[in-house]
Amino acid sequence: MGLNDSSGTLVAPKPKGIIDPNTGRPVGEDDPFFLEINNELADKGFLVTSTEALITWARSGSLMFMTFGLACCAVEMIHTSMPRYDSERFGVAPRASPRQSDIMIVAGTLTNKMAPALRKVYDQMPEPRYVISMGSCANGGGYYHYSYSVVRGCDRIVPVDIYVPGCPPSAEALLYGILLLQKKIRRTGTIER
Repeated sequence: MGLNDSSGTLVAPKPKGIIDPNTGRPVGEDDPFFLEINNELADKGFLVTSTEALITWARSGSLMFMTFGLACCAVEMIHTSMPRYDSERFGVAPRASPRQSDIMIVAGTLTNKMAPALRKVYDQMPEPRYVISMGSCANGGGYYHYSYSVVRGCDRIVPVDIYVPGCPPSAEALLYGILLLQKKIRRTGTIER
């Protein structure tokens, strides 16, 4: 519980930071980054950071995506949420409502008739919002590029942050695109965009 000093009162031991239960030594005691964090925790008992860094960290670690599956790429998009790839371990989960979503994943062929609906759903998403274009058809029309009824890339309708190539791209490729988006959010921040 505590240590007895010469007067017989209990005195709490000096905090040593985060202790690794396997070794009994402070975590990352040879890593300068962890040393700084451990020293700050031991000294003050809390960490000091900027509001911008905290909001960016929280936002990049809890992204909710709107599933806008238009064609065969949607099957691969669904795979990322299943147990084998488990996108939730990266802090990314699907949502059915655009008002609860941070990301829109456009997966598949965007037709001229569907373009206004895509824009309407995008406009319903709260700021900051991000778009991932998944697959050749969403990126630039793909196999149907010269068709009269196909939009030659969803970037003509909504601004796209990340392009995931492939026909269809694998679930790993989409996960990599999501990780790139998280890195972009951490790099650019979210308060002013």
